[in-house]
Amino acid sequence: MTQKRPKPTESELEILKVLWRAGPLTVRQIHEQLQNGTGYTTALKLLQIMAEKGLVARDEAAKAHVYSAVLAEGEAKQAAVSSLVEKLFGGSPLRLAMQALAQGRSSPEELDEIKRLIRDMEADRNRR
Repeated sequence: MTQKRPKPTESELEILKVLWRAGPLTVRQIHEQLQNGTGYTTALKLLQIMAEKGLVARDEAAKAHVYSAVLAEGEAKQAAVSSLVEKLFGGSPLRLAMQALAQGRSSPEELDEIKRLIRDMEADRNRR
């Protein structure tokens, strides 16, 4: 049985976003890219906690330790959406989609992409 990875906090997600975008970095490089005013020692402590949780890996080969994301961006997004669907929408992805679309913030290009995705999903279902 695989052990479920702990859910990252908001601060940990900010660090993961930096690592997903830029790849493996030192604490200093991560700190420089954070846009939330996190201090260097706070970033270091968060990375140490994240390493203990299994969210990041630490390469200690060089003098400055290099951190890389272990939790994949897609895995984090999937877990967050699944949790949101269960907690707020009674397990219904339709309710989530309707709520998101009702916000009226989708561009015409995004709406076209949603339509394409639905067509592809229907075609895939019909092939089964």
